[in-house]
Amino acid sequence: MSVEENLKIVLEDIQNVASKSKGASKDLQLIAVSKTHNADKIRPVIEAGQRVFGENRVQEAQGKWPELKSEIPNIELHLIGPLQSNKTVDAIELFDVIQSVDREKIAKTIQKEAVKIGKCPDLYVQVNTGLEPQKAGIAPQDAVAFVKHCKNDLSLPIIGLMCIPPNGENPGPHFALLQKLAEEAGVENLSMGMSSDYQTAIEFGATHVRVGSAIFGERYKI
Repeated sequence: MSVEENLKIVLEDIQNVASKSKGASKDLQLIAVSKTHNADKIRPVIEAGQRVFGENRVQEAQGKWPELKSEIPNIELHLIGPLQSNKTVDAIELFDVIQSVDREKIAKTIQKEAVKIGKCPDLYVQVNTGLEPQKAGIAPQDAVAFVKHCKNDLSLPIIGLMCIPPNGENPGPHFALLQKLAEEAGVENLSMGMSSDYQTAIEFGATHVRVGSAIFGERYKI
């Protein structure tokens, strides 16, 4: 099937799941994850009406999105992968949302560079709900205090939380935990759920689901 057909199926499924779930957010949005796919693969999805996209790497996104965003000015681009300090300026200039604020150092770097540039994307704190040592993210027990520190002490626009549950585990408890932490931290947005588990995420109040392979197909190796 074409990417346009895949997009239509995913959107219809999201709407169907949301309509049947009491916990579904009224502000639910699809983030089409276009990492490893080139501009020619992305354009048909844009032409089909999708406007919110996600990328994992700053450098890769720089190779395709400035041109795409100049063509279609109402694109909203999310960084959903780890942010390295030396890529902070580039990320602030290109992305509308950074979902991977995951440590004190990167929060301070974003704050410092945003002041210099004169703008700051909306930000999410990434929470390592499974406490996986190989995965980025703030520990759940530290998440609320970290959000408040970023908002109150660094004046950063933290608007939500993001998580990636451990592979192979039931994602439900992780989504429930993120929902609870967001309430405690006083943020409204929840970025959770990918191609394999976005239906479950919707039931736990996700405001943004990140779907890539179900739309674009198999990822290219880069």
